[in-house]
Formats: sequence, C-alpha cells, structure tokens
Amino acid sequence: MICELAKKDIEELQTTNVLPQTTFWGRIKRNQGFIPKGFELTISRDLLVTSANSLEKKGEDLLVLIKYVNPNACFAYVPYGPKMEPTFENQGLLLEQLSESIRPHLPANCIFIRYDLTWENQWAAEDDYFDEQGNWIGPPPAHTQEYRVNFNTVTGNVKKSIEDNLPKNTFFLDLTLNEQELMYNMRYNTRYNVRKATKKGIRVREYGLEQIGEWYKLYFDTAMRHNMALQSQDYFSSILRNQDNSKNGVTVKMLMADIDGRFLSSMFLVLSRKRGTYLYGASSSDKDNLMASYALQWESIRISKEWGCTEYDMFGSAPNLDSSHPLHGVHIYKKGFGGDLYHRMGCWDYPYDQKQYDIFRLQEAQK
Repeated sequence: MICELAKKDIEELQTTNVLPQTTFWGRIKRNQGFIPKGFELTISRDLLVTSANSLEKKGEDLLVLIKYVNPNACFAYVPYGPKMEPTFENQGLLLEQLSESIRPHLPANCIFIRYDLTWENQWAAEDDYFDEQGNWIGPPPAHTQEYRVNFNTVTGNVKKSIEDNLPKNTFFLDLTLNEQELMYNMRYNTRYNVRKATKKGIRVREYGLEQIGEWYKLYFDTAMRHNMALQSQDYFSSILRNQDNSKNGVTVKMLMADIDGRFLSSMFLVLSRKRGTYLYGASSSDKDNLMASYALQWESIRISKEWGCTEYDMFGSAPNLDSSHPLHGVHIYKKGFGGDLYHRMGCWDYPYDQKQYDIFRLQEAQK
C-alpha cells in the first residue's frame, strides 16, 4: 500500500469540479486567516479497492488549510478532500495512511488533521436508515460510526468530528438533460413560480463589483431574517476578485434579479470545471419577491448548462423533510428544482496530539 505526497504551489492545482479543492478556494481562505498548502497525492489502488492490484496508482491534487488556534498550536483542514473515494471498508485505512504521510509536511505543533469528506455517507446506502416515507433518518451515533470507519485501520484513531463545516447534504441536478427535461423534473409549484416570475417581468442579469453594495443589502436583509452569522462586504468582494475568470479555472457570476431596477434577489454562481455551484443566495423581504428567487435559480441552472457543466450543486440542505430542521424551508425550495439528494460523510479527524485534541474537542462542543 502506497500513499505519497509531494509539495505543490496552490496556484498550480488542477481545476476540479470540487470547488473547495481549487486554487480559488485557497486564495479566499488565505484572506480569512488560513495558510493554504498544495500537494500532489499518489496512492496505490489497493487503498481504494481491497482487491485491486497494488502496483496500479492513482493521483490527484490536494488543498490543505492550516489554521492557528493560538500562537503555539494549529490544526490542518482538508475541505471536501481527498476526492478519490474508496470502498466503505477502506475509508478509515486511507485516512489513516494519508494522515501519517502528510504529517511531516505540517507544522510540528499541528494538533490534528480534519477531513471534510464528500464521500457518500455509508448509512445513506442502507435501507435501515430510511423511514417508511423514504426520508433518511441520518447516521447512527458517533461511536458506532467510528467503529465501522476504523475497520482495517492500525491505530483505530479516526474520529467523527463534533461539527461539520461545509454542507453535508445537498441536491445535485443532472445538467446533461435538456431544458425541457429539467423543467419537467421540477415540482409543479416550482415550475409554476419560474414561469410566473417571467410573466411578472423579473429580469436576471450578471453584475460586477460596482453592484456589490446592492448585493450586500439583500444579503444583510436575509441574514437578519434568518439569524445567520454575517460575513463582511469585503469577503464577498474578495470572491469576485479571486476568480480565475476562464473555463480552465474558476469563474464567479454575481447574478441579480430585479423588476424596474429594484433588486429583489441575488446569488453567487461559481463555475468550476464541469460543475456549477450555488454558493450564496440573498433576497429581499418584499412580498415574496414576485418569485424572483425562482427565476434567479433557473437562470443560474441555464448558465451552468451553457457553460458546459454536467452537474449543478445546490450546496446545502436539510438531510430530510423534518419540519423542525433549521434548513427545512431551504430544503423544500431546493428540492423543488428536481435534483437528487446526496448525503456526504462530513468531517472526520485524525489526532496527532491526543491531549491537545481532547481539549480542542471539548472547547468545540461548548460553542
């Protein structure tokens, strides 16, 4: 079994569908106080598939972010990586070997490494974890998850994180379908609202930094309504400034829906290789916006398809239809566009300094 890493400048990372594993994401996170590091990862196929020929190797680029929690300690964070997905029984083994292989490349005071995994949640593939209505009830308790994931590992040291950082559940739309098929896959009310918005005269257009203030007004309104943690206007400006602006890189489009020059809804669409991602959205509280958010989302889907994307990531939803979930309304809205609900494994840790990790974990649980 082989797991090797070579340092690589983050500006040289290959563009991927997985937005948080791009140069663009590294630049954004650098502005937020992280230290981005790039690597070229090579692993033998028997770390992915137990029966594979170990002489076969696969490679990919890996973005790792270093974050200092105090002057004397830091942790490493891998956003939506590694991208290569092993069979269920090899997941813990791959994380263990990757963690040990990357350790010499990290600061000596690194407490642990955290992987925000895009891999399909193991328990979303089992009928026992769905209710009679077909809703996923979620994975078992953390200790049960750890017992299974650590199968095949040497140390048994892969731990389920207290929190998940990036969205763990999302809807994916298949953009290989034509527009008529995409419309047909929508729920009736969603399709009706898209058409109603057009009839009402809602226009969707792309804007640049000159309208970032208008975006932020809508965003601030939305954050206050939903009691969301606020990002600064400079943060959103940096998203537009740090794009690569080419089909070989990452392109960001700030789309805004208006009627008679009055902005009602806005979003950041990010195009990375073959995937369009609905990264941020905001809307006015004015009379349901004349269904502006539906017109905006549909135009975003159309732009992604025209750009050559084969999939569209709604980037976050509730795991099921539980009305008590804080993202229930978001889930209903996104579900209406007809995508398939996907459940990720979420965040998993590999401690290097067990004592300091336990202290960090305790503090994280008390937030």
